[in-house]
Formats: sequence, structure tokens, C-alpha cells
Amino acid sequence: MNVSKRLDSVSYHDASQKLNGFITKNAGKSLPAVLILPAIYGIDEEAANAALNLEKEGYIAFIADIYGEGNTPKSRDEAFKSASWFKQNFRVYQRRISLALNQLAKCGTIPNKIAVIGYCFGGTGALETLRGNFPVAGAICVHGGLYKDPERKNYPIHAKVLIQHPANDQTVRKDDLDKLIVEMNESNSDWQLLCYGHCRHSFTNPQSVDYNKQMANRAWQHMLLFLQELLK
Repeated sequence: MNVSKRLDSVSYHDASQKLNGFITKNAGKSLPAVLILPAIYGIDEEAANAALNLEKEGYIAFIADIYGEGNTPKSRDEAFKSASWFKQNFRVYQRRISLALNQLAKCGTIPNKIAVIGYCFGGTGALETLRGNFPVAGAICVHGGLYKDPERKNYPIHAKVLIQHPANDQTVRKDDLDKLIVEMNESNSDWQLLCYGHCRHSFTNPQSVDYNKQMANRAWQHMLLFLQELLK
């Protein structure tokens, strides 16, 4: 994967930790924008292709670096360990998301016209964006991890929510989905849940054994419709 040839790199920091994100080449124009939170292995082809396709639709897209330079997982075990750490230390995760939103806001975006899309581990991040009450119009959780510590309270969510959930997601317990629905209702949010039949976890990723082309295409169209409502 060579993201740098198709997108521009953006370096920023969380204290001493250097972060390396990527932004579409239309940055600087007065356009609505989307922050992309990548999956468990960090910035990947799915995130890059989503950014490029969003650029074609008239959005500035920025891919956040959550792990930081030197911390990109090199194996499945490392990826699960790193993602689990951020999920447990959700305030750090929220801070990394906030820093990425700050970078995106500097790139010519229209104020109050920013949305967040998260894939897998990034889908968890999309939910944390909502829970952190960040200044976004909405967030899309794509086959995200839905578990939340039951000790955490549910608070009002002001942004709109789209949850794209594979019906046969082997990584998500039904109880977690049920509790997320309770959270969305108790938060009084404007939310919707789309379940995609015959789909396992990474159904939108062409590089995954779970890939379902038909459902992935549908999910993308549903996403564009949601973004159209939010940002245009």
C-alpha cells in the first residue's frame, strides 16, 4: 500500500507522540469534510479508497492516525492488543480523535459540516466521537466493535448516527448490540441501524475473507445518502 502517492501526508502530535495522517488533495477548498477512523491494523487500503471516493463526491477526507508513528501493529496479536488498549482507555482514544478533528478543521472545511466514518476498531471510535460530544454533524459506525463498559453512563448524543452492522458479525455479541440500542434511545439521539444479511465482520473490505461485494456496495450508497443529509 502506498497511500502517500494518492493522498497528502499530515503530521501532528499528541504531546511527544508523532501522528501521521493523510488528507485528500482538495484540502484548502471550502468543502464539507469527513474524518475516517481506520480499522484495527491502522491506515489501510479500505481507509485510503474511502478517502479517494469521498473526494470524488465533493468532500475533503482525512484519515486519522490513532496508534502513532512507530506503533503500527505488525501482527494480528499486536493489532488486537493495541486496539483493546485504546478501547479500555477510551479517553485517550477520544483525545486522538479530537486531535484529528482539529487537524481537519484547519484544512478549509466548512464549519459544522464535518462527519466521522469508522471501520472496525474505527467504528468503535465513531461511537466514542458521539460519546465525547465532539462538534460533528454525525458519525457512521461500519462493522464496529459495539461493547461499552457497563459502568459508563449514557449521556445525550446531539449528532446523528448511522450504524452499519453485518448480521452475522462473529466479533459482536447480541447483548452488545442490544445495549447499544438502549444507549441510542436513552441518549435521545437521531439514530438508525442497518443490518446487512449474510455478512460477517469485515464485509466492506475487499481484502477480507468476509467481503460481500453486493452488500458493501449497498452500504456505501447508504453512507453517501446519510452524508448528503448531514453535510450538503
